[in-house]
Amino acid sequence: MESEVQDINSPEYKTETVSVTMNNEDPGSFATTASTSTTNEQLKQVGEKISEFLSDLPEYLTDFFGEYRRPIITVALVIGALIAVKLLLAILDAINDIPLLSPLFELVGMGYTAWFVYRYIWKAENRQELTNDFNSLKEQVLGKSGSI
Repeated sequence: MESEVQDINSPEYKTETVSVTMNNEDPGSFATTASTSTTNEQLKQVGEKISEFLSDLPEYLTDFFGEYRRPIITVALVIGALIAVKLLLAILDAINDIPLLSPLFELVGMGYTAWFVYRYIWKAENRQELTNDFNSLKEQVLGKSGSI
């Protein structure tokens, strides 16, 4: 038995790729039309979803704010306080850069401290007056039943 070996590169084994189109006038028009229509449908679906989400957005936000009102307000107050502290520090730093203004404020602070000590702390009856003023202020802020 003799086996016969044939060359794969011979013309008998070569194949051709044949492209079949549905439209003889414009090759590939069927594929282009199909992909365009599916793309348009997908775009319509995405547009409808976005439109639906945007129409329901006020309701979502109202529900979210209603459910998380206290934490949102707390976070906003903390952020506001941080911004206020940063702003105050920036203003104080700018004032400290002005010549002679910083020492003037230090003198005013020392003068007020000396007056406060002389007015309220130096004598026993003045300390009692300070205690009464402090308790009166505490009742105004916390109410009469407030005890600290």
